[in-house]
Amino acid sequence: MENNKTILITGGCGYIGSHTIIELVKAGYQPIIVDDFRNANRIVVDGLCTIIGFSPSIYEIDVCNEAQMDNLFQEYSFSGIIHFAAYKAVGESVQEPLKYYHNNIEGLSVICSLALKYKVSNFVFSSSCTVYGEPQGLKEVNEKTPKVQPSSPYGYTKLVGEQIIEDVQRVNPSFRAVNLRYFNPVGAHPSALIGEFPIGRPNNLFPFITQTAIGKQECLVINGNDYPTVDGTCVRDYIHVCDLAEAHVQAIAFLEAQNGVCMEAVNIGTGKGTSVLEVIQLFEKNTGEKLNWKFGPRREGDVIEIFANAAKSKDLLNWSPTFTVSDAILHAWKWEKNLQLHA
Repeated sequence: MENNKTILITGGCGYIGSHTIIELVKAGYQPIIVDDFRNANRIVVDGLCTIIGFSPSIYEIDVCNEAQMDNLFQEYSFSGIIHFAAYKAVGESVQEPLKYYHNNIEGLSVICSLALKYKVSNFVFSSSCTVYGEPQGLKEVNEKTPKVQPSSPYGYTKLVGEQIIEDVQRVNPSFRAVNLRYFNPVGAHPSALIGEFPIGRPNNLFPFITQTAIGKQECLVINGNDYPTVDGTCVRDYIHVCDLAEAHVQAIAFLEAQNGVCMEAVNIGTGKGTSVLEVIQLFEKNTGEKLNWKFGPRREGDVIEIFANAAKSKDLLNWSPTFTVSDAILHAWKWEKNLQLHA
């Protein structure tokens, strides 16, 4: 099957993957999704189909299964790959490191191996700002900020993942790659048809807030209030998931336009830090909902404060965020209420 706009999306039914599918379709690409739904919810597929107007091709395969993935590469001629499939909970990775090392590193190795075998040149990797670890001095990091030992096994898998891609690219110059270093993806599609759907107790702040507000969780616990930040709580650069999704499309388009050797790392963030307490205050102000929350102990593996210098994303990918943290809050809340409606 020949189609020079056919893109393989691993983990395509997950939170960021599903939103990226929408942006790819908008831009004229044909997404082929691989997702075994161990870390995604099937409810996303219905919303995705409604938004894009058709049922995308979804293959229920574990990306670590090289034989099954090889069959898929034989079936399609991919023009590019966006590799999302990975475990991503910082706290869980501290408790279950081997689970993270196996899935995140083995899966990437399999995909890179098949990309070389089938001569798929354009590769976008779902990386993370965790590769910077705990920033020393200035909390704003750019792509030249030294990478350091991350504070969690999850972060370490992203650091190793980037190294794998750089090593592969060094000896395979036709393999072009962009490592997108996300900051903190939040929000949901404005339609409220897809959004973040954590399995079990949420690890991320926004779904914990919305689930507490709607009554699924009894109380939101803020992990630590004695950090050296503006109000004692951790500070993050929150990026709307739809803006982040568009960055992947821009990265693929950038790679397609390259002729020579290409290996880039790009921060995807807003350039502004917001504290956990500030997010809670914004939620209450924008929604009119009062949250039940309390302070708890620090969580192992958490970075204190970090936000992006996002200049390179604008210069290299012609990408800039369009949504605010308040937009993300309202979209996440709309998604949560829609889930409740259809529960």
